[in-house]
Amino acid sequence: MKKLFTLFLFSIFFSTITLSQIPNPALVGYWHNWNTASAPYIQLNQIDTNYNVIDLSFAIPKAGTDYDMEFTPTQVTSTTLISQIQALQANGKKVIISMGGATASISLDNFTERDTFVSSMNSIINTYGFDGIDIDFEGSSISVSGGTISAPTDAKIINLIYAIKQIMSDYYSANGKHLILTMAPETAFVQGGMSAYGGIWGAYLPVIHALRDSLDLLHVQLYNSGSMYGIDRNIYTQGNADFIVAMTEAVIQGFSTSGGVFNGLPASKVAVGLPACTSAAGGGFVDTTTVKSAIAYLLGTGSKPGSYTLAQAGGHPTLRGMMTWSINWDAVSTCNGTYSFSKNYKKIFGDSTLTSIANYDINQTNFVISPNPTENIITMESSELSQSPELVVIINSIGEIQFSQEISLGSNQINTINLKPGIYFIRYRNTLKKFIKI
Repeated sequence: MKKLFTLFLFSIFFSTITLSQIPNPALVGYWHNWNTASAPYIQLNQIDTNYNVIDLSFAIPKAGTDYDMEFTPTQVTSTTLISQIQALQANGKKVIISMGGATASISLDNFTERDTFVSSMNSIINTYGFDGIDIDFEGSSISVSGGTISAPTDAKIINLIYAIKQIMSDYYSANGKHLILTMAPETAFVQGGMSAYGGIWGAYLPVIHALRDSLDLLHVQLYNSGSMYGIDRNIYTQGNADFIVAMTEAVIQGFSTSGGVFNGLPASKVAVGLPACTSAAGGGFVDTTTVKSAIAYLLGTGSKPGSYTLAQAGGHPTLRGMMTWSINWDAVSTCNGTYSFSKNYKKIFGDSTLTSIANYDINQTNFVISPNPTENIITMESSELSQSPELVVIINSIGEIQFSQEISLGSNQINTINLKPGIYFIRYRNTLKKFIKI
């Protein structure tokens, strides 16, 4: 009876996490709807399988407008692309349509333009069966001329907020589920609010604030950026570990601006956005070793890699994942090695959230954790524990990764002091063990 009850609890656990709208951890990649010699077009069904959130780039305004949206496949038919999207979704991937990009100006200046934007985006979402939308408005698409973060006065910001809420409401009415919402602002539009609040500086903040309850993931572009203030009031420059850590913690902790206080987002709604290689952006590329050390520090599993000290001792273990521009660049062998960004993500975060108990051994006797229940320290013991570092992941009862770290035979203790009391699962290789934090 006890064994059957245990299996019942496991089935509830895995059923719960299967319902998660967005993968955890998430590897977000932008996919080009065009072909170039430097970063060739890739068929959707041929991209690296580590990517579990795929942003199709881009839905853009029809010629002669800056609000009536369209999306047209350039290399395959619409029917083929729809089939490829469905195949990705069948494998648990989330496929999102990104709106805007660096060269497409979108401006919702009045109710007519707002409503046309809504209807045209609804048509795109319904035609291709997208799981979500991504706001990648750049340039003059969002700007601030007055008001505050909590009470904007600019028509294009007020209309955008209304439009996104309407699109999400329409999707729920039609499909009975949440439409995923992500955002990919440049640093000036977010952290830049610490320098000034006006024009593009801090212009995304009222949008993030108004939509924070619906927002699934914010991945600020930590590239093509000027120097930015951190919340410690020091200035940081792109292309190193300090910039990654300081800019990421800023959106989690929040900060003050002349337009009011921006209250931070949960770390579970934040991912680190970086270019796949130097050719993928005008600046801001960071080598894989430095990225790994910066994110390990953010997660609370690594030492400080630079001069910036985290405001939250122990880091942010629920940090959601990573984003890159772009999948196409990551796939190019001359771009820092074929899929080096994707491979680095897997080294840092491991596999995505557990989806099937069949993949894991819950009765393995060669793998023991003690004490259980635990208060501060878990010791792992296994006859199979490797001399070389291997990834260990701790997951909470709803499938969210709380901790990930490479450990070896010589360092088999895990500090659990930052975990809240509750039930957790520790994963090592194909083995899953339950433990209680008190």
